[in-house]
Amino acid sequence: MPSFYEIMADFFEIDRLTEDLAKIYSSQLAVSWFKVNNHKSPTKDEFREMVVTFMKDFENTLSKFPDTDDGVKFKNYSMNQLQQQIQIVLDGKNKEVEKRYKYYAEYN
Repeated sequence: MPSFYEIMADFFEIDRLTEDLAKIYSSQLAVSWFKVNNHKSPTKDEFREMVVTFMKDFENTLSKFPDTDDGVKFKNYSMNQLQQQIQIVLDGKNKEVEKRYKYYAEYN
């Protein structure tokens, strides 16, 4: 049976993905959503919430993995990573999201 470290080492890709999800996917969609809705000056909280809305779309992707022992471990681990990243966004500690908000709010 593999050790805890070996199991987590197998999920390196998902760590990178959840860490970058807000930066390369969700914040870009949030900006697009605000533009389409002609909402030029969202609050920071509104922007963060919209980023999180798009981050949560990743849950649908995870649901595609099988409900085998390994699949459940993977989904649970991934959901935990996603929830951590969501909290970072909500707390205003994701530098890329904050930078994207500032750019949109100041230059739109």
